[in-house]
Amino acid sequence: MCVYRPFNDATGYGPIFEEEPLDIVYTKESPDRHISMNCRARANPAPTYRWRRDNWEIKLMELPNEHYSLVGGNLIINNPEEKKHAGIYVCVAKNMYGTVISKEAKVKFGYLEEFPDEERDPVTVKEGQGAVLLCVPPKRWPAEVTFRWIYNEFPVFLHPDKRRFVSQSTGNLYISKVEASDAGNYSCYVFNPQIGKGVYSKFIPLISTEEKKRYKADLVVKFPDTTAMLNYNVTLECFALGNPAPHIVWRKIGATDLPASAQVSMSGALLHLYNVQYEDSAGYECEAINQKWQDWHQAWLYWAVTINNTQKDIGSEHTMSCVANGKPVPYIRWLKDGYSYGKGELKFSSLTFEDSGMYQCIAENYWGIIYASAELRVIACAPTFELNPVKKYLLGANNGRVVIECKPRAAPRPRFTWTKGKEVLFNNSRISIMFDGSLEILNATRNDEGVYTCLAENDRGKANSTGTLTITEATQITVAPENTQVMVGEEVHLQCQASFDPSLDITFIWSLDFRVINFYLEWKHYERIMDREDSGELKIMNVQLRHEGRYTCTAQTVVDNVTASADLKVKGLPAPPGGVRVEEIRDTSVKLVWNQGADHGSPILGYTIQTRDFYALTEVDWKDASTSPTPLSGRSVMADVVDLYPWMEYEFRVYATNGFGDGEASIPSMKIKTWDAVPVVAPTNVGGYGGKDGELVITWTPVQPQYFYGKKFGYVVAFKPHDDVDWWYETISDPETRRYVHRDASFRVKSNDFQVREFQVKVKTFNSKGDGPYSLSTTVYYPRDGEVPSESPTDVYSRPVSSHEALVWWIPVMDTGTGLQQYIDGYQTRLENMLPDSHYLIEVRAYNGAGVGPPSEHCEMFTKRKTRNPLFSSPLLPSPPLFSSPLLFSTLQVMFRKTGYITGPIYMTGWHFIDFPMPQVGDYELEVRGRYEGGDGPIRKIRLQGK
Repeated sequence: MCVYRPFNDATGYGPIFEEEPLDIVYTKESPDRHISMNCRARANPAPTYRWRRDNWEIKLMELPNEHYSLVGGNLIINNPEEKKHAGIYVCVAKNMYGTVISKEAKVKFGYLEEFPDEERDPVTVKEGQGAVLLCVPPKRWPAEVTFRWIYNEFPVFLHPDKRRFVSQSTGNLYISKVEASDAGNYSCYVFNPQIGKGVYSKFIPLISTEEKKRYKADLVVKFPDTTAMLNYNVTLECFALGNPAPHIVWRKIGATDLPASAQVSMSGALLHLYNVQYEDSAGYECEAINQKWQDWHQAWLYWAVTINNTQKDIGSEHTMSCVANGKPVPYIRWLKDGYSYGKGELKFSSLTFEDSGMYQCIAENYWGIIYASAELRVIACAPTFELNPVKKYLLGANNGRVVIECKPRAAPRPRFTWTKGKEVLFNNSRISIMFDGSLEILNATRNDEGVYTCLAENDRGKANSTGTLTITEATQITVAPENTQVMVGEEVHLQCQASFDPSLDITFIWSLDFRVINFYLEWKHYERIMDREDSGELKIMNVQLRHEGRYTCTAQTVVDNVTASADLKVKGLPAPPGGVRVEEIRDTSVKLVWNQGADHGSPILGYTIQTRDFYALTEVDWKDASTSPTPLSGRSVMADVVDLYPWMEYEFRVYATNGFGDGEASIPSMKIKTWDAVPVVAPTNVGGYGGKDGELVITWTPVQPQYFYGKKFGYVVAFKPHDDVDWWYETISDPETRRYVHRDASFRVKSNDFQVREFQVKVKTFNSKGDGPYSLSTTVYYPRDGEVPSESPTDVYSRPVSSHEALVWWIPVMDTGTGLQQYIDGYQTRLENMLPDSHYLIEVRAYNGAGVGPPSEHCEMFTKRKTRNPLFSSPLLPSPPLFSSPLLFSTLQVMFRKTGYITGPIYMTGWHFIDFPMPQVGDYELEVRGRYEGGDGPIRKIRLQGK
């Protein structure tokens, strides 16, 4: 029997917490006039409980208390008062084996004050501008509250969207661009879910004035550097003002994608990181974009972690370690039976009964505190095999290694002696007694069969246990799998046969690169053929590149196992290159480096580099890049990507080509931005006209954003009277501007002036690096004072193009109001968004800066009929009668293509049917489109399945 100090009950144990107290927030408005703090521990015998507040024990048993009472292990606080009962509480559980202390729990009294009674000042803003309504929330505890905004009256709450955002950090309401419908009264509503109370502010009037102008994106809500707890959640906020309403894009700096646990919500304004881990620590960037403007913000996310713990078993020499990870590094201290016992690592050179007890490791840093409990029990007992005897019947393989375990319960550690029959065994070249008492036999033979006994003895007593050893034939691989090469899509068989002891059962296990193949889940590609008891042949169907690797066959019995391996090489498309990265960045080129991927049995012929810039329409909008050298050979591992746009965000990927075709593209590189440069593109379609009261209107087509080439992009407008030498210059900083109006009373042309006033105009671009080229000079004519065109356009003619579009031609007027006679052959324009099968009257007028001239004669036109959706039948599918309603089509267009392919042969027919041979192998699709007078109709599809 084992002896325990101070008790002899081997089934008893010290307290282990199953429920510990939690932090509580109590409010005076609570309908419950008490606080319950739970504490429950598992122990044998059952524990007793005590409580401490701010390190002072609460006298629950000795003195009656009107506020405190104990129910089981739970502490009940009746009619709590902040001054008497707020603080830090711990539960103490104790029995005969020791004492443990729970983690700390805080009791705090929550509150939420009212908003001030003062009226809130109105906010006046122009339409298109951004607006910020300040919440200025009242004092509160806890600080974690929910913010919402009331619109005009309670309970009409504002619903955030792409234009409107409510910060859960400050409570402020942000409107990226104000519209007329936003005008009204707003109130900030603050709700504390922990105390169940909400308050709202006085209404703030929002007044909008009419002025529709575009404003660049401007980030006004920027998340700070943030610290998060390991395995906790964190939310980052980012919102911008601007017109059009900006679009928010999130990135993790140094990575191609956000973490897998990340989720973007509130139209991009919020980034949620769930269950944060060490690898999520990084810089995060939010970027606001509205058409041609960008603004961005970066901050770092750091992680602080509460601690994990471990404990080790006891022994005659024993070390108790408590390993904790944290940031900052945690401080570690120890309690024994509820009292301070030391810090760091506990070492016992020679354990005594007095060392028995309940030990608690306490690890704490700025972010938290955590407890780990372990019972140290010093025992002394004679050896016993009652719980773990030597196995009665033992098997071993011929010429194999046999281990007979001997693990009695004993303290201190016993001495071990082994016998075979009546023969005492000693260590030799084949037989050895291991440190834990087990017997090891190497190169076992039939002569080693017999009865084996393990004897264990210490100063408290001795015991023995016996088992019988039988030697069986060893398992051997007789037909091993062979190295094989196969093409993608083919079938291959890997042989595996083995000999084994007939008294045993055998099973065959296959693995690929040390991963066991699951035939139940991977039945589409793997099948184990068990037509013979000694065979476990592997059949691989429709081989793919991922099936390449080392296949290992394991023949296994209950006694032993043996393995044999073979390599399977799969020929096919090349693997994607790896490690694609940019090493040098210039204004119009970069140096790209990559690692070669596997050629899969066919030499790589070359590489292709693709780019995707900031203005790519979709995630798959990749374009082949120009490179130096050209082409890239199959040995290339670097190249210069040229002809890039300066000041443009790019990412790159590479794919290889071999004799089987183009392989899969690599993972995209990190996004980079090329250096800025002087713009080289000038505005186009420069023109203009003279307006009223000395206005000179100059117009142009703005430069596309990919040609900005740098920051602070804008235009310089130059103009002068035709005969003057000096030019006048105006700087336009808005890159979207397409017109400039200059007012000068001297520009007005009097009705008695005989000379036509002409102006030369031109426009150039600029950015922070310098000025770009001017456009070609254009002549602008100024009309006489108040003189509009006096003639009407002639020969107006129109023609329908489809059910929604038409073309209109006319001969323009000769007198444009400038006094300058000119002759132009004619003009043409396209009318869109017209109603189908409708009657239209069309007139054309000439206009200049002074106004609109007389109308032309009416031109009459009918738009075409609307397209219809064809109905068709298939011998494989039930359908309505073929073309059950009349269709006024001219022809039918039919595409016949294999499923998964983009194109296929196209047939044209004027009949209501078409004959196709049934496909023998594979699945096909039929696409039918009617071609009508009003244009092409929608596509209808059916699927055909081969035999």
